[in-house]
Amino acid sequence: MVDKVITLEQKETVRLDSDRLNALYRQLGDKNALDVLCRTVEELAVRLSNCERLWRHRDWDGLRKCARSLVAIAEQIGMTALARVAGDVAQNVDAGDAVATGATLSRLIRVGENSLTVIWDQQDLSV
Repeated sequence: MVDKVITLEQKETVRLDSDRLNALYRQLGDKNALDVLCRTVEELAVRLSNCERLWRHRDWDGLRKCARSLVAIAEQIGMTALARVAGDVAQNVDAGDAVATGATLSRLIRVGENSLTVIWDQQDLSV
């Protein structure tokens, strides 16, 4: 008989490099930077979904490629936590560790969703 059930709540801290975002705005101007951010956020969401689909299909090469592309895109707009965890997913795929890949992919999805929400709210990217 189980007397107590403990539920672990997984919260991920997201980090945005505000210097990188500010540089993007200085370089492109407000309107163009906002356009780039909107397209980038959309692309990140699509790639996060693709990573999950590739995992379900056990497409290791596709998952590695998708995770690495997330690293590059996330770094461009200052999503440092997302870039780091996506790199961890790619490393676990390269190591052939399916259990670690699944765990880090779950973390990538959590960090990705939180990162997208933070940047969406911070930049007021309402449609």
